[in-house]
Amino acid sequence: MAAGFSYWDDCVDPEDLEAMWNVPEVSAEWLKAGEAKGRKVHLSRDPDGQPYLTQTEMRAVADIVISRHFQSEINLGMICAIAELESDRQLLVLNSGHKSKEPNVGLMQLLPKTVEWLISALGYRSYAAEENIEYLFKPFINVYFAAAYLKWLSKFDNKERNEEFMVRAYRGGTKKVTHKSTLPYWKSYLSVKESFRCRKSLDDSPPLTNVVAPVHSHTGSPIPSEHSKGQFLSLTNTPILTCYFSRAVAEVVLFKHLTTTKVKPTVLCAIAEVSSMRFVHGVGARPGIMGIDYSTAFWLYMELGFMAYKLETVDDLSNPFVSMYFGAAYVAWLSEYEGRERTPEFFVQAYFVGPKQVNPQDTSTLWLKFEEALSKYEEERKRNGGDSCSIM
Repeated sequence: MAAGFSYWDDCVDPEDLEAMWNVPEVSAEWLKAGEAKGRKVHLSRDPDGQPYLTQTEMRAVADIVISRHFQSEINLGMICAIAELESDRQLLVLNSGHKSKEPNVGLMQLLPKTVEWLISALGYRSYAAEENIEYLFKPFINVYFAAAYLKWLSKFDNKERNEEFMVRAYRGGTKKVTHKSTLPYWKSYLSVKESFRCRKSLDDSPPLTNVVAPVHSHTGSPIPSEHSKGQFLSLTNTPILTCYFSRAVAEVVLFKHLTTTKVKPTVLCAIAEVSSMRFVHGVGARPGIMGIDYSTAFWLYMELGFMAYKLETVDDLSNPFVSMYFGAAYVAWLSEYEGRERTPEFFVQAYFVGPKQVNPQDTSTLWLKFEEALSKYEEERKRNGGDSCSIM
């Protein structure tokens, strides 16, 4: 049963496991986590006990599949970013399809009927279909068929298709490529893909900065997905998010958990700048990148039902995604405080001092810092340039 996946050996063939060991970044990560060649390799598990692939493992699987079966015709970053958005790189995700009665399966959230069509009509038979869909939970198989589908999309209707077409069609089908429903997915994809690109370039660069990743308490391996998607950088052993990752975290949190709010990612990023200067553990008495105090976050969790993330101790707010989520939830609540739509001047000041302490005439230092940070983030977003953000 797929639910019994505890080891890599349970879900990959021996030659695929050997290929993983031959990737230097993977072998280094596994050895550091206490694994040993010749013994079963544990799958990392998130706090809910679900098996997932680390970013390093995800890149390796995608790279091996693409190199082996597609002559590098499919972009590695595309596979990794889609897996991030579709499943958080969790192996056993099973979600109901938007229109189909069939579930979407695994890392890349494949429809079984799509896989059957790829095999029967297009001849993708490196992995044979099985009657039970659980074979699609296996990472190499799942990525293989997703890559096959993306290759088909790249030449849809006998035309060369660009990246945006492929990604939006992957999400909503070829008829929804230009529909507004697939645009948020495309924007989130760009941010997440950038996070993979930046991580790789940092891995290849000289060790001038300390790259810090949280460590899973059971396996010793980095916690991926929304448990550590951000790239943490520091010159002083104090982890800090880059501007790219701050923006990526905000966009992914809003896209995945708060789609009905009107909160903008740039607003959240600007609040994070003022609250913590993007320091992961916060500044002073304000925990986390959003500087939201634990009692407020716990109230949002227990009383208002914002439960996308578990909140058990103040340390949970050191996770950038958790802090961003509760910060965004608080902003959303403040923006409609007492049943009235509020101005940015109100809800930003209320975020820092509380809604009952807001002075409409106040042009405090916090508000001026927020305006400055917001303008710089919005300028950076328009330029869509590199991670040159220097907001302090």
